[in-house]
Amino acid sequence: MKITDILNQREITVSLELFPPKAGAGFENIKRVVRDCAALSPSFMSVTFGAGGGGSQNTLEVVKEVQHSYGIPALAHLVAVSLGRDDIASLLGDLKSTGINNIMALRGDLPPGVTQNTGYYRYASDLIAEIHRHGDFCVGGGCHPECHPEAATLNQDMENLKIKIDAGCQFLTTQMFFDNNILYNFMYRLLKKGIDVPIVAGVMPVTNAKQIERIFTLAGATVPPRFKAIVDRFCDKPAAMSQAGIAYATEQIIDLIANGVNNIHIYTMNKPEIAEKIMSNLSEIL
Repeated sequence: MKITDILNQREITVSLELFPPKAGAGFENIKRVVRDCAALSPSFMSVTFGAGGGGSQNTLEVVKEVQHSYGIPALAHLVAVSLGRDDIASLLGDLKSTGINNIMALRGDLPPGVTQNTGYYRYASDLIAEIHRHGDFCVGGGCHPECHPEAATLNQDMENLKIKIDAGCQFLTTQMFFDNNILYNFMYRLLKKGIDVPIVAGVMPVTNAKQIERIFTLAGATVPPRFKAIVDRFCDKPAAMSQAGIAYATEQIIDLIANGVNNIHIYTMNKPEIAEKIMSNLSEIL
């Protein structure tokens, strides 16, 4: 089933994101993660591209596990960075042959010290157009509610998103954010720009101090005062921080759904127990 059909047909969707094992790591742990996430009956599950050097083959193996072993629609990430035309053609052929027809097309993170992608597909929009030349894929893209860090202005970021949509991007999944008003303002700007594809709100449950450091130094997300107070109070108390982070993510999702943002994507960090607690908190809402 295509992701766009799921987003258009269901009143509320909750999807989960996983990452594949690193290069050389075994598959037993990720199989357990997939099993436990599948038990939560998500609308679909996405798998990032070769985390930690795992490579595209690991991504392919995990999406196959999701879709073929558990019957849950799988969304495979593909990135433009470092991949040539033959690489993409081969990957798309592998996905098509295994019945995976949902793809998240991203430029990908540039290597440290590199400021511009010099690969064959310079932008995500180039990759999206290429994917559509290879078959009937459902293609999604990423977006930054607080503006892409490499865009000079919000207007330039909107122009780039419009190019992505015109290239064939059929839905957008947001980068993490911690202030829902930022997302609401972003969605208003999208509509003014004529972008009306489904928006999937990416929610990151922050449950440990190491996660916090990475989010705020690399992702650059704005920290609202209420969330900062939680982090300051509980970051050195692991159990309390986990509980508070789950509660904050739960309240974020409740507010999103109450305001008509009905497509929720949880960045699980391969911790199905956290996703389970959040979904349990929402049992009468979902």
